[in-house]
Amino acid sequence: MTTVNENTEAQDEKSQMSRPSDSKSLITITSASQLLKTELTTEKLMAERQKSDTVPSCIWSDEYNDEILETIDNDVPKKETPIERPSWANKIEYLLAQVGFSVGLSTIWRFPYLCFHNGGGSFLIIYILMLFLVGVPLLFLEMAAGQRMRQGSIGVWKVISPWIGGVGYTSFMMCCIVSLYYSVLMAWSLFYLVQSFQYPLPWALCPLLRNSSDFDPECERTTSTTYFWYRHVLKATDEIEMGGLPVTHLSISLFATWLIICISMIKGPKFTGKMLYVSVILPYFIIFCLLIRSLMLEGAYFGLKNLLAAKVPALYSVEVWRRTGNQIFLSMGPGFGSFTAISSYIPQSNNCVMDAFVVAFLNLTASLTATLFVFAIMGHLATENHEKCYLRNAKTVQYLIASKMLPPEAQLPDSLYHDPSSIYSQWFKSLPEQIKDVVLPYLSNCNLTYQLKEVMEGPGVAIVAFTDIISVFSGSTFWSIIIFMMLANLGLSTMIGIMHGIIIPLQDTFSSLRKNIILLTVGICVSLFLGSLIFVRPSGSYYVNLLDDYWASLPLFLTVILENIAIAWIYGARRFLADLIIMLGRPISPIYRWLWCFLSPFVLLVLFLSALIHLSLKSITYLAWNSSISNEVIQTYPSWAKVLLIILITITILPIPAYFLYTLIDVNFSVSVIRSRTTVIFKPEAKGNPLRPHPQLQLRQSQNS
Repeated sequence: MTTVNENTEAQDEKSQMSRPSDSKSLITITSASQLLKTELTTEKLMAERQKSDTVPSCIWSDEYNDEILETIDNDVPKKETPIERPSWANKIEYLLAQVGFSVGLSTIWRFPYLCFHNGGGSFLIIYILMLFLVGVPLLFLEMAAGQRMRQGSIGVWKVISPWIGGVGYTSFMMCCIVSLYYSVLMAWSLFYLVQSFQYPLPWALCPLLRNSSDFDPECERTTSTTYFWYRHVLKATDEIEMGGLPVTHLSISLFATWLIICISMIKGPKFTGKMLYVSVILPYFIIFCLLIRSLMLEGAYFGLKNLLAAKVPALYSVEVWRRTGNQIFLSMGPGFGSFTAISSYIPQSNNCVMDAFVVAFLNLTASLTATLFVFAIMGHLATENHEKCYLRNAKTVQYLIASKMLPPEAQLPDSLYHDPSSIYSQWFKSLPEQIKDVVLPYLSNCNLTYQLKEVMEGPGVAIVAFTDIISVFSGSTFWSIIIFMMLANLGLSTMIGIMHGIIIPLQDTFSSLRKNIILLTVGICVSLFLGSLIFVRPSGSYYVNLLDDYWASLPLFLTVILENIAIAWIYGARRFLADLIIMLGRPISPIYRWLWCFLSPFVLLVLFLSALIHLSLKSITYLAWNSSISNEVIQTYPSWAKVLLIILITITILPIPAYFLYTLIDVNFSVSVIRSRTTVIFKPEAKGNPLRPHPQLQLRQSQNS
């Protein structure tokens, strides 16, 4: 980010002084002559602005778009000069920044997992429907607000409506908290990437006991990948109450993560844009290659067939719709202020309508590609387990025959090992009913659909799942490097978007910080690095789950609801559309007004209430490692963790009511100073001067005076 020069700041200050007086300056008038002069000036200004504020109901029709375009010169002040800001080198880099923030780690693993457990094809139908009817309009709203106001989240919502100016501060705080634990996800990926440069891979085999040729019994009771994750990477405790100092190798990886992020942000948008060519495009290329490779595996077709099989009851399930909505907003990221901040670096004439569709489409493409890849791999693993299950059952039958618990007629043919699936089925069908009844309790369920469900129920952490996937491919070291390079780049591009949601609002709020961009960025990164060390302790992953699973939803939904209401009902959807038509110089479909005013608020309110009910009525749990049985077990968070969760949610949303009260007290104090001969009329900000920080006060002489 470049620093704004002093001449530009001087011009900005001069232009601010030349603007019409705001409400506070009106209130400070003490003499009657000054008050009368101000009243006449205000009435004149309001008369001039009334034309621009009044947007007829025909905004619903396309003909009105043409009328607005014909009167651009009359509505836009020709001498209005926007604040000088750094900018993206070109449109491609800007889109890469938006896509990079939108497409994250949850896109790659959480989406396929939710798809499998929530109706398969039905989940895809619901997701696509909600994405384009709710997700895209809200994405367009945030992009347009940042592009129009040329500010970060804090400044934008103060301009739109001072009454909800606290929304920007909530978005800022959400970015700060998310950056603390999301950087840890990136640190995990970096650590695995470094560990991938060796053969065999360190998680491929169980470790040997010291001074012994025997394998670690804790590892033998589970898989080597799961053991490596919990015991070597996390050094996880059995429960969240057990603390400990930060793990050394994870702390080093976390420091490297923040160092990369800090250098990227110091260099500014032009350098960041060049880096995004790699961190955004490379994951798409890698995941496409993984998809092609996975389709060549045996059983891939079975996995894809299960994906496309739509379960009709899921279409009527409220829980499925709730989870789908959560995935859309947590994956795409509206409400964090990053879309608004990134858009403030693009010219006002940019077509943000098309940008919203492009970002949503690329996010959907990444989600679907990852889903096809994961289902193909899981179909292959299920097919392998399916055949292994038959062989285990064959050994069980041989043991029963040797123990004389079964007659020799139950012996399986020797050709079983050539084609386990078909031969085992033929053998079982040929057994007499009385022998079937005896042998059936000893046999495992080898049904292919059941085996797929067992595979998809697998590791609760995406990284462990990918280490299992790597074992499927030949040349595991190469594919390990490729996959964890993809995950590290996805984390980096998302972190850059989050950091834009932190740094840009601070620069806009405190203009002096623009002169010290290096000091500001280093100070923020160091502070966040120190704060994120809590998540690399032995119990740190349990805190990551607490925030990611339970904290993020409520503040996010509340923020997006208020943003939607501010545009649609306070500032006015018709006025906002008219502003955009003037700004872009092209027609905009009036359907967005209907979506902003009715559909989006309704859907968001339902999602918010469902998340609140879900959090209030159901116990909050986490997946913990039990070293005694070498398995993941579901634990309930202790009461102090629930209190911590409530405190974090309260602190995050507290700026919204606090700033509302501040504005209310400020206005009430201002009104009390005005003499009784005047009447105060509140009106929303006029379109002609959108950058005024306080509610407009119009003063008129009372009829009784």
